[in-house]
Amino acid sequence: MTNAAASSAKLFEAVALGPLTLPHRLVMAPLTRNRATPEGVPTPLMATYYAQRASAGLIIAEASTPDAVGQTYPNITAIHSPAHVAGWRRVTDAVRAEGGRMFLQIQHGGRAGHPGTSGLTPVAPSPVALPETIHTPAGRVPSVVPREMTGEDIASTLADFASAARNAIDAGFEGVEVHGANGYLLHQFLARGTNRRTDAYGGPVAHRIRFAVEVVEAVAAEIGPERVGLRVSPGNTVNGIEEGDTEEIYPALLGALAESGLAYLHVGYADPEDPVFQRIRKDWPGTLIANPVLPKDRIPDDGGMAHAERLLAAGADVIALGRPFLANPDLVRRMRTGAPVNQVRDAYLMYVGGATGYTDYPTLPPGA
Repeated sequence: MTNAAASSAKLFEAVALGPLTLPHRLVMAPLTRNRATPEGVPTPLMATYYAQRASAGLIIAEASTPDAVGQTYPNITAIHSPAHVAGWRRVTDAVRAEGGRMFLQIQHGGRAGHPGTSGLTPVAPSPVALPETIHTPAGRVPSVVPREMTGEDIASTLADFASAARNAIDAGFEGVEVHGANGYLLHQFLARGTNRRTDAYGGPVAHRIRFAVEVVEAVAAEIGPERVGLRVSPGNTVNGIEEGDTEEIYPALLGALAESGLAYLHVGYADPEDPVFQRIRKDWPGTLIANPVLPKDRIPDDGGMAHAERLLAAGADVIALGRPFLANPDLVRRMRTGAPVNQVRDAYLMYVGGATGYTDYPTLPPGA
């Protein structure tokens, strides 16, 4: 039986996002699941996985690298060759056939890479190594010191992001999300702990935001700002990031991009009580996607609905959920009807390849 209160909630109202009108405000967050080929080509299994979840208002597909040196981990997707475009086209065609819509997240790993995976020494704003081991085809190994990016490296990386965005459109995506979060390259430029440059890309906040702004502008110039989103995660310390001055970075970054006409800003690990989140909502004039912090050990019994509604009440326009969509291909239906949700069976299965723990989660029977 339909839960009337849930069905009438703001969560299930249509909403505009860039060139799209989403049927509701629940979108699938990008989730790296290492199901691509070693060369980064999406597989038929991935087409099945995403098509199963096409009832999401929007699917933001997993992080894809814009160039070879930006690769982070084994068997992640890429978007810098014709084979990558063709592989992703099979995915977007499958999702579109089920009535869905997709953006692609573009991610450069920066120092979060390894020669054992990419065959290349990673690049970063400064030669500061990841302070932990990193997963490679040979298992977890010590990280390496990245090569500091030159002016030529920066220019070529900007061009690679723009080219990757064009490839994504050619692959059938409605748009792209630039990954500026979670300790990867753009975040490394933003953070004082990883950016020790003394040129125009380092030092004061106004310089440290420059690379992120230029990436977003290059991508927007290539495919149109209405097809571009940006993801940030203020204060996030994953991958050894130490921002140092979070309260200054994000007002400056968003101020530089506020009039750019982007499709959305996506805040990861969003907390409606956090003053930084509240400031972001106040400063950002466009659509705001918020990704709530859910318990690590289990998906809430309501699938995350209460967390979502708190963020909507705090000014978010759209809610991005990750693990709930992984374990529940029909999450939207379950949340609309109040049906029980599946739990993630084994976190290990999320990254090991194959159908188990990926495309074999049960859906509700017809009419349930």
